[in-house]
Amino acid sequence: MRTIGLPTCLRNPTFRQLYIAQTISLFGDALTWLGLALLAFELAGKSAPIVLAGALTLRVTAFTLLSPLAGAIADRYDRQPILMITHLGRMLLVCLLPFVQSIWQIYALVLGLNILNAFFAPTYQATIPLVTGGEDYRQAIALSSTTYQILGVFGPGIAGVLALFIGARDLFFWDGLSFLIAAMLIATLPSNLRSDVAESGSRSIQQILADIQAGTSKLWTDAPIRYGLMMQLVASISGAQILVNTVSYVQGTLHQTAIQYGWVMMGFGLGATCGAIAIGIFPQYRSKISTLLGGGVAITASLLGANYVGLVPLILLWAIAGFGQSLINLSLQTLIADRTPTNMQGRVYGAHFAWSHLWWAGAYPLAGWLGTTFADRTFLYGSLMGLTLLVVVHLFLSPDRFSHTHSEFSHIHPHDHDFQHHHEHLTGVEIDGSTHQHPHVHSQLSHSHSYTDISHEHLIASSLTWKTLNKLSSD
Repeated sequence: MRTIGLPTCLRNPTFRQLYIAQTISLFGDALTWLGLALLAFELAGKSAPIVLAGALTLRVTAFTLLSPLAGAIADRYDRQPILMITHLGRMLLVCLLPFVQSIWQIYALVLGLNILNAFFAPTYQATIPLVTGGEDYRQAIALSSTTYQILGVFGPGIAGVLALFIGARDLFFWDGLSFLIAAMLIATLPSNLRSDVAESGSRSIQQILADIQAGTSKLWTDAPIRYGLMMQLVASISGAQILVNTVSYVQGTLHQTAIQYGWVMMGFGLGATCGAIAIGIFPQYRSKISTLLGGGVAITASLLGANYVGLVPLILLWAIAGFGQSLINLSLQTLIADRTPTNMQGRVYGAHFAWSHLWWAGAYPLAGWLGTTFADRTFLYGSLMGLTLLVVVHLFLSPDRFSHTHSEFSHIHPHDHDFQHHHEHLTGVEIDGSTHQHPHVHSQLSHSHSYTDISHEHLIASSLTWKTLNKLSSD
């Protein structure tokens, strides 16, 4: 996607069919949430926001608890039936929504829908690099995210028009039809979606639990991925302020209507869409770490003066915030794909899905508290919190902190062994207990070490080479 035009990743028939299925599924999600809002208002009246807040809490809880398990299962089984079952299950549940008569039934069905979604989302994310590969997976991830953002902006409007003609409750039947079509597309994919680990057939409970631990461990022990995950925490603090408190500011402080509120939120969605498109067009522009930092600065700084501007500046600020959020989310997704073996990506994407939604689970109540306690300064305080956290994350967790440069191609330095590090040594290397020295060769003069990365590329050479290197080090 280096030039504007049809994305090259869509030339891949497997991804193209998977992408079409995802697009139809996302439109079904738009129908689901608009229909739920209308149904909640019908049953609860003025208490509808409480019902929807409860539904969002159930959504985040399901994602946080089940996504690591979903990712582990995705690595151990063929992903094609997992994607099919989650679509068919959601089809059945949304077709029950037209018959709901009480609030608890909404909660029960929403919980079921999001349990299935918790299995679908990380499985789909991990499948993109599996079916694309090469350079196309970055473009495919960006395209999928762009589609998500576009349907997030325009999907509810389309669903609202349909609801005018067919009614709120009948909308769910069309919703179910979208999930059925998506499931049929996945069922007719030209190849299975098994990872190498799934082919090995190791599927014990102990192995699944070990996989969950491995996925989370990869997130927190890989310095660039850990940095991106913490930048998502920064983005969630600011993003929650936007999602929770914008309506009160637009309608309460600016004395605008729901239509103007829709314009402001459309600005946020369009900014996020532009960010996703930019990542797809310029996948190699600067480093992903710089992109993560730039996204964090954009989304937090955009809130700094938002409490003191009018409608049009607010739309522009929210567009910048949406752009920054996309930079963070997409850069982290491609970092995970770059730095994780294909046969482990399901576990890592599942763990990431859980942790990223855990951030929002804390950010939503914080935004609500700020909005009720400091109504006239909520965006200012939210921005200051986000900027403070951003500075701390960048100062202490930036991967650049763990890099150093050597002036020589070969050098000698202390080398420690622990329980995770075992390898044989050639004759002639002095070993004193668990700490010793030996030559260390780099393929480039400048390289980076993470304090969690204990692997080295060791020299395997003849005794003559060892003597030569020892002489160089002594000189």
